[in-house]
Amino acid sequence: MGTAPGIAVRDTARSTAADPVRVLVVDDSPTVRAVFARLIEAEADLEVAASEESAEHALATLLQTSPDVILLDLDMPGMGGLDAMPRMIELAAPARVLVVSSLTVRGAEQTLTALSLGAADTLAKPKPGQFDKDYRATLLRKIRLLGRVARRARERAAPPLQPQLRPHPKEVPHLIAIGASTGGIHALGQFLGSLPSRVQLPILVTQHLPSSFMDPFVRQLRAASDRPAVVACEGMPVTPHRIIVAPGDAHLTVAVEADGTKVIRLKDGPVASGCRPSVDPMFESCARVYGAHALGVVLSGMGRDGAEGAAKIVKAGGTIMAQDAASSAVWGMPGAVASAGLASAVLPPEQIAMRIAAAMGAS
Repeated sequence: MGTAPGIAVRDTARSTAADPVRVLVVDDSPTVRAVFARLIEAEADLEVAASEESAEHALATLLQTSPDVILLDLDMPGMGGLDAMPRMIELAAPARVLVVSSLTVRGAEQTLTALSLGAADTLAKPKPGQFDKDYRATLLRKIRLLGRVARRARERAAPPLQPQLRPHPKEVPHLIAIGASTGGIHALGQFLGSLPSRVQLPILVTQHLPSSFMDPFVRQLRAASDRPAVVACEGMPVTPHRIIVAPGDAHLTVAVEADGTKVIRLKDGPVASGCRPSVDPMFESCARVYGAHALGVVLSGMGRDGAEGAAKIVKAGGTIMAQDAASSAVWGMPGAVASAGLASAVLPPEQIAMRIAAAMGAS
């Protein structure tokens, strides 16, 4: 197989809490494999489980070793990273896939496809001379974060406290507002694919993505949901059965015109989370405009963006639902609202969609 010199498949028998995060490197470049292997092995809390030159070899390796994180190139001869990813995720579960590819710079379509297939995160492969201190720190931080998430899932570690669920409000929602970040594209696809077309509510989406990804992202949402989907513009009316997506450089909010028409307002001011676009302004505006008829959904994501806005929706009498830990790539954002006792349901994305449909009599 394609294991790099000096990088053998490690024994998987050890399972103590002190074990390092185990990484499978999959890249057709011997240089890249060697550089990543040296970087990982230099860290006391990380180790290379194996290093493979092709997706085919990696799939064979996953039959005998269990990594926590897979560093996966997309552009490789043979099967390639995208074709192999669903099978990799199945074999390696609950390992998290971190796509490290030059296609994350050149091709938003390929990157978004990888995220929709279940990759937890992406990182551009460095160009010659750009493998600097900041890049190494970013790569190691992502590996450690995803490794911890995979370890908790493998050990079936529950959150420290079971979330206290709120009663479901009796008011029927008039709008769904969805916030997501790391792992959210896959979760969004699952949610929208399970939401019956008879649910005609307008849907607002804030997903942490740069502006260059928005057009292919919207195309993905159209395909997943069989609904119209557009990038938000200032003054755009909020209409039933349409998905409106926050642009990559502004916060998506909703306001009411003098004649009662609900329209989009784009904001660019700083927010507590530091994110742009941020979920908090979207949720806060939904609480003001829709009150008890606002429904917020928080899907997989890193950090706490959305928690402050979710509290405003709940205070206004609306509803918050959050993705559960087991199905989340990172249970940061949904975990924050669940742990704060703001959620009326903590479920996988498909079940959140079914719960909404049932509440509206559209299941």
